[in-house]
Amino acid sequence: MTPPDFAPELIRRYDGHGPRYTSYPTAAQFGTFTAADHAAAVHRANAQHPDDPLSVYVHVPFCAAPCYYCGCNRVISTRAIRPMRYLSRLIREIDMQAVPMAGRRPIEQLHLGGGTPTHFTDAQLAMLMGALRDAFGFVPVADREFSIEIDPRTVDGARLTNLGALGFNRLSLGVQDIDPVVQQAINRPQSTEHLRALMAVARDIGFRSLSMDLIYGLPRQTLDGFARTLEMVVKTAPDRVALYGYAHLPEQFRAQRMIDPETLPDTAQRLALLQAAVARLTEAGYVHIGMDHFAKPEDSLAHALSGNRLQRNFQGYSTRAGLDLLGLGVSAISRIGGAYSQNARVLADYEHCIDVGQLATQRGRWLAEEDQLRGTVIERILCGGRLDFAALSAQFGIDLRRHFASALAALAPAVKDQLIELDDQALTVTARGRYLLRALAMPFDAYLTPAPAGSRVL
Repeated sequence: MTPPDFAPELIRRYDGHGPRYTSYPTAAQFGTFTAADHAAAVHRANAQHPDDPLSVYVHVPFCAAPCYYCGCNRVISTRAIRPMRYLSRLIREIDMQAVPMAGRRPIEQLHLGGGTPTHFTDAQLAMLMGALRDAFGFVPVADREFSIEIDPRTVDGARLTNLGALGFNRLSLGVQDIDPVVQQAINRPQSTEHLRALMAVARDIGFRSLSMDLIYGLPRQTLDGFARTLEMVVKTAPDRVALYGYAHLPEQFRAQRMIDPETLPDTAQRLALLQAAVARLTEAGYVHIGMDHFAKPEDSLAHALSGNRLQRNFQGYSTRAGLDLLGLGVSAISRIGGAYSQNARVLADYEHCIDVGQLATQRGRWLAEEDQLRGTVIERILCGGRLDFAALSAQFGIDLRRHFASALAALAPAVKDQLIELDDQALTVTARGRYLLRALAMPFDAYLTPAPAGSRVL
């Protein structure tokens, strides 16, 4: 089945590797940025909106064993002492970061990512949540969006109950594929029956939203096998589905060297897997939010899309537009006070900074006006699929069409291919263009080598 507006030949022609635009500029453009720079950015943010709530991301890097597809910043460890030592440093960083907030900026949105956040024990997670509550405070329960990524193999019903009691109301479950042949190839065996049981328990507990991560393009993946994964997804009915394409980069990620490239689907097979997933999810009633995200119509992500309140950050699509983001832990990135700042990416470096009583900021950049303009334009394409020329011109005090004349000219092939509609008032992404949002945003990226639209620009 070919989903409506899914144009395989256009996706083949336009698609490729490139930024996911969880930030602009991307982390590749970060330079030296010190703890003093980060402190100045926080001071600026506090002066501008001293009582606004925060979004906080906490990175937990530990995993018990490597998943061969993984490109995340993670540390393989089976030693119980390592997470405890890391937690003690996280708590010290929390205390340092909270001082300039003076208890006036409570946490509204919280996300624990990894690695495997459930590598922490329930007691350790309780210590972390207590430290965050004591240092920053939390907004009222009804206003919180507190999420945690879980490896289903590390939790049972009792642990889910404890996570709910700690205040988490959203879960993101890493599934990838339920085909045992694929699981063996990526070193991630897990029980489908256990996964179904977890989903049922999570519903009974009352988690506000359940999200499931899938990956297409994995080794030994087939249409028949992936179809069974998709049927499991539809039957368990998560509120959101993230459908990522596997990128094989063994020169960057050591674990991927364990994957035999001969077992990877070719371009045509990858496209068929994507097409099958989009068809089954849309048939089941999921809304294509954009890029690799789908949500039920009643989910807050779908409401944010229709209400023009969607945004991108380092966790992907988010419903809480406008919140300052504070990143905690190794490699975590903050966006606050007109700057990006990133903690040390090597665990030993992060630990040393905290041990000597200083923040672990090492990279980042101040956002120039042009960065903010282009970042807003790219985010509007990825999150709303529309550029209102008059509104953006008024917001930034420029003639948007003139300012981006070369970018709009580069999109002429996309207009011809009916991926976008372009007139004097607006650029609007069509339904078929929603599968290629990155390609449509990239001409506005000042840090990329220009390439003609329609020539594998990603």
